[in-house]
Amino acid sequence: MSPAPSTSFIIPTPLLMLIAVTTMPLLLAGGESIPTTLDGPFKPSTRRFDPSLRRGSDDLPIDHPRLRKSNVSSDLPEQIALALSTPSSMWVSWVTGDAVVGKDVKPLDATLVSSEVWYGKEKGNYTLKKKGNATVYSQLYPFDGLLNYTSGIIHHVLIDGLEPDTKYYYRCGDSSVPAMSEEISFDTLPLPSKDSYPHRIAFVGDLGLTSNTTTTIDHLMDNDPSLVVIVGDFTYANQYRTTGGKGASCFSCSFPDAPIRETYQPRWDAWGRFMEPLTSKVPMMVIEGNHEIEPQASGVTFKSYSERFAVPSTESGSNSNFYYSFDAGGVHFVMLGAYVDYNQTGAQYAWLKEDLSKVDRSVTPWLVATMHPPWYNSYSSHYQEFECMRQEMEELLYQHRVDIIFAGHVHAYERMNRIYNYTLDPCGAVYITIGDGGNIEKVDVDFADDPEKCPSPGDNVPEIGGSCPLNFTSGPAKGKFCWDRQPDWSAFRESSFGHGILEVMNSTYALWTWHRNQDVYKDDSYGDQIYIVRQPNLCISPATSRY
Repeated sequence: MSPAPSTSFIIPTPLLMLIAVTTMPLLLAGGESIPTTLDGPFKPSTRRFDPSLRRGSDDLPIDHPRLRKSNVSSDLPEQIALALSTPSSMWVSWVTGDAVVGKDVKPLDATLVSSEVWYGKEKGNYTLKKKGNATVYSQLYPFDGLLNYTSGIIHHVLIDGLEPDTKYYYRCGDSSVPAMSEEISFDTLPLPSKDSYPHRIAFVGDLGLTSNTTTTIDHLMDNDPSLVVIVGDFTYANQYRTTGGKGASCFSCSFPDAPIRETYQPRWDAWGRFMEPLTSKVPMMVIEGNHEIEPQASGVTFKSYSERFAVPSTESGSNSNFYYSFDAGGVHFVMLGAYVDYNQTGAQYAWLKEDLSKVDRSVTPWLVATMHPPWYNSYSSHYQEFECMRQEMEELLYQHRVDIIFAGHVHAYERMNRIYNYTLDPCGAVYITIGDGGNIEKVDVDFADDPEKCPSPGDNVPEIGGSCPLNFTSGPAKGKFCWDRQPDWSAFRESSFGHGILEVMNSTYALWTWHRNQDVYKDDSYGDQIYIVRQPNLCISPATSRY
C-alpha cells in the first residue's frame, strides 16, 4: 500500500490560474460560503451518531398500502419504471399478471400478452407506438418446507425518436385486452454537451422497504430529480424465509437452520409498487449489490435483478446487465459490477478500458463511476472488503481522471478527500459512500479507528470474489490494518439515513448535497454540501488528450 496521505498539498501554478479565471456563486442564501474541493484536503470530521435514528428500520408489512397490489385487473400494468438507453431512447418496463408462491408453481405464458407503449408530445395524442418483449422468471428452492416463486409477466419496451429536453406523455400495456395504463409523463434529458446537464441527479443506495425508506424516497421526490441512480441493494428480499412472515436484520442469526440463503420474492413486487410514483416519471439507473445475488439451488444467481431491470448493456457494448455505461447530458457514467469478474484479465476490465478510451471530455466533461461496495471506507462494516477490486481497477479510473465515484454497501454516509492509492492527490477522484437509504439492517455506527472496533483481516470477505486485506506500510497507520483516528483521506462521515443530489453547473463545477432524513421538514437544511471542482488544466489525463 502506498504511503499514508499527508494533510495538505501544494496548489500548482496551473491550478491557481484556473481558480483565478473561474467564477461561480459559492454562497448559500444566508451568505455563508459553500466549500469547494479546491479548499481541500479537509481536516477529517465526524458527526457522531444520533441513537434515535436506529428506529424505523423494521420493514413495512407486505399489505401496507404503498406495497400491496391496487389494480382491480391483473392485466393492467403495475411497477412501471423508466431507464435511459441512449440520448434519444428510453426503456419502459412494467409487470402484469399475478405472481405465485407455492410448492408447485407454473410460470405464466408471456407469449399470450402484448407489450406496447404509446407516446407523444401532447396529452392524449400518441403519435408514436412501439412494441417490446415480455418474460417471466422463477426462484426455485427444492427443499422441504421451502416455497417456490414464479413472477408476473415482466415487459420491456424500447421507445426511440425522443427529442432532448422535451416532455412526453405515454401509456403502456396491451391494447388488445384492452389493458393500458393511465397517462404518465416524463422529461427527456439534454443531449451530451459540455454546456447541457440534467437538472438534478439523485443518488441513493441500500434502500429496502422500511419506514426509513419511505422518508428517504419521499424526501428524494421532493427534491425533484431528473435522473435517479441506485447503487445496489434494492429490496432486501433475502432477509426473509420463502414463506414470508417477518424479515430479519441478520438472516443467518435469525434463521441458522436455513438450507440456503432464502428470499421472499413478493418483496420485489412490493418494491416495484412502492417506487412506481417515482420511477414511472423519472429514469432510474441501477447496479447490482450483494443482496441481489439470491442463489438458487441450481446455482443460478441474480435472477430477479437480471429480469426486472432494463439497462443499456447492448447500447454501451458491455452486453452484461452487471456493468454498462450511459450519457446524461454532459456526464458520462460507468456502472461497475463488483460481483462479477473485475480482474484485469476479464471481460469487464476489457470493456471498461475500451469504454473510457471513447469518452470525449470536450462533449462529456464529467466522468462518474458507481459500484455497490466502496473502495475507501473508514467504517468497521465492510472495511477493506473490496480491496482486491480497488487494486485491479483504480489505476485505470485514475488514468482517465474519473471525477466522482459513488458507492453504497456501508449503511452510512462518508465523503473522501481527493485520493488515489491511499494517498491524497488533487487529481484523484472524490469518493462518496451513499449506502444510507434506510434498510432493515439498520444504520452502521462503528468506525474502524475507534477503540476495539478494528475488524480482523478475515472479518469482511465478499460473497463473490477474493479478499486482499493489507496493512499500511507508512504514515500514521504504518504496520497496522486500521488507523487509530479518522484517516486523513476521510473528509466527513456521519451515521444517518438520507440521499444525495448532484447539480452539475458547468464543465468544471458541480454542487453535491447530502440530504439527511431528519432534515426533511427543515428548509435549506442538509448534512453535507460542497462544490466538486474539476481541474482539467492541472489533471491532464495520461490516457487521453481529448479535453
